[in-house]
This record gives sequence, C-alpha cells and structure tokens, in this order.
Amino acid sequence: MFVELIKGMGTTLKHLFEEPVTVQYPEQRKPDKARFKGKHELKRYDNGLEKCIGCALCAAACPADAIFVQGAENSDEQRFSPGERYASVYEINMLRCIFCGYCEDACPTEAIVLESDYELSFYDRESAIYTKGMLLIPPPEGKPDTPMQVEPNSFDWSIPEMKDPS
Repeated sequence: MFVELIKGMGTTLKHLFEEPVTVQYPEQRKPDKARFKGKHELKRYDNGLEKCIGCALCAAACPADAIFVQGAENSDEQRFSPGERYASVYEINMLRCIFCGYCEDACPTEAIVLESDYELSFYDRESAIYTKGMLLIPPPEGKPDTPMQVEPNSFDWSIPEMKDPS
C-alpha cells in the first residue's frame, strides 16, 4: 500500500510544475481544427440567389433524420434560386443533429455548409429548431435579397459560376 502511495505522489509531483492547459474561454479561444464541423449555414451565389434548390438530398442523407426540406416552384415574379425549384421550408433540429457532415457531402449545389461556429445553446426545444431564416446568410453587399423579380422568359437558367476554392 505504501508503494502505491509513493507512485501516486510521484505522478502528482511530476505534473505539478508543468504549464497548465486551461484556456480562459471566452476571452481566449483555441483555433479550430481544419476538419471541424460546427453550425450549419445555407449559402448564396454572388448575385444574391440562394444555392439551395429544395432537392432534399441532404434530408435523405441525414442518419439522424434532423433535416426537413419542402421544395416549391420558382416563378418569374418570385425567384429564389437559379433552378426551377427552391426550398420553401428548410429546418434542422439541432438536438438531433450529430454533425456528421453527410448533408454537406450530399448537396449538389454546395448550399449547406457546416462552418466553425460551435456556440450552440438552447433554453427550450423550439429554439433548437433552426429555420431557413436562421440558416441563410445575408446577400452580398449591394445585391438584392430573395425573392427577386425577373422579366418573363428572360432568366438565364444556367447556374452562376462557382468560385475556385484555391
């Protein structure tokens, strides 16, 4: 018994003079890892249109069944995305989400992205359901918000060029 006590005290003394690993959060923050997956964001194109086309592939890929997408048809009077459809309802239940990133991988337009924000807290279940308005980033400066109105049969159906990540 005395030997175990000496071993325990030796471990304590060995670590007593080491630099502490405590970070004074929120004043100090450790840098995020490159592959960290945090809060979701719905992205836009440079012209202000939403990237989400309401295909619901993200909801199909979600193993936790945390995503609900309801698609609707675009019109010339109300244009949300460059395609024929857009997500009229987009909800993520953050209490069910396991932050696996499958939704991000399944998205054909790279509309849903898991960013680095990890400060997620809720006081009730209703505030844990993120709606489209909470997830959609604002349009670029000087660009109109959606829905946009376009001239009949004048909209270019090609998807705007995506930026090269390099």
